[in-house]
Amino acid sequence: MYRVIPQPAATAQVAALPRRALTAYAEILDVLLMAPWDGSPQHEGNPAGAVRRWAFGDGGAGQIVYLVLEDRREVHLLLVQWWGSDG
Repeated sequence: MYRVIPQPAATAQVAALPRRALTAYAEILDVLLMAPWDGSPQHEGNPAGAVRRWAFGDGGAGQIVYLVLEDRREVHLLLVQWWGSDG
């Protein structure tokens, strides 16, 4: 099991998510606790890279970008984006 550590910017970004996105976001956090490497690499040219991303919400309207520190069993949330509507 991994420990998920949000960076301050990511914490603020989560606070700005619309209410309807929060359940999908929470589901991704549950997955990151167990299998963070299942996310897509941030850069396709570096498929084994530790910086990964995961889409969430209806139609992938949101994205989490995170760093996996395998030796510490940590997942650092770097960026949480939402492109969907607030309604």
